Amino acid sequence: MTRMQPNAAFRQDGDTVAAVAPAAPIAIELSKASVTFGRGEKAVPALSETTLRIPDGEFVALVGPSGCGKSTILRLVSGLVRPTSGVVIVGGREVAAKALRIGMAFQNPTMLPWMTIEQNIMLPLKIVEPFRSQFRKLKRTVFRDKAHALLEQVGLKGFASRYPWQLSGGMLQRANLCRALIHEPRMMLLDEPFGALDQFTREELWSILQQLWMTHKPTVLLVTHDLREAGFLASRICVMSARPGRILDDSEVSFARPRTIEMTFEPDFVALNQRLREFIVNARTAPAVGKA
Repeated sequence: MTRMQPNAAFRQDGDTVAAVAPAAPIAIELSKASVTFGRGEKAVPALSETTLRIPDGEFVALVGPSGCGKSTILRLVSGLVRPTSGVVIVGGREVAAKALRIGMAFQNPTMLPWMTIEQNIMLPLKIVEPFRSQFRKLKRTVFRDKAHALLEQVGLKGFASRYPWQLSGGMLQRANLCRALIHEPRMMLLDEPFGALDQFTREELWSILQQLWMTHKPTVLLVTHDLREAGFLASRICVMSARPGRILDDSEVSFARPRTIEMTFEPDFVALNQRLREFIVNARTAPAVGKA
């Protein structure tokens, strides 16, 4: 049974071809976007011209060799980096034109140690409108209830008054996911959020993140080196070449949800992982082949 299907709107040259329009509006669009850091002899091309479309509510994973530009794409979408060429459209506008609600989670949870878990989770509500103007009035009622509800969803009921140093790494990442969702973001950008955790904790958090996505349905862009993680979580997987990165393959993953850890050991899933691995192994030498 085929579980990974090529995206009809993708070609290796990055151009789109005629395809049936997606039912959902496009949340993220890179149109021949490239990034080069520095100038002249010190210029370092990080991302080749890249075209990528992500409909609203989709979960997309970026995989590829280290340094291939996966995190650069996240920074483009968040507005932390401007494209050297091309255009980045987020929520229907150029990324710098209008602030959007974006939840972000990284490998390091970066909780403030002098604040409780509840206070850390509610930090975005003090910054992002319309919550910011309501924070003083609602922080002890509606917003606190919201934080506690998220904590319960990730298995941290009763830990709101604890401090970060009292929690394990896995518990901190659960709280980190709550902080990324507290302000009802339209999209989530995740950069190796579980990379520092042991295998069993990672697998537990995969299931939690899957349930959070199925419940809240934000658009998610995940950077990961873990191919099982990509196959477990994503509805689409984009494989990138070595630096300067470009998308070599963009395919849908059609495993039924909710997915289980046991599924990742079944033949179809193992075949998917092997296919991705072969792409990445070949991608390491792609630039050299292209220059020959």
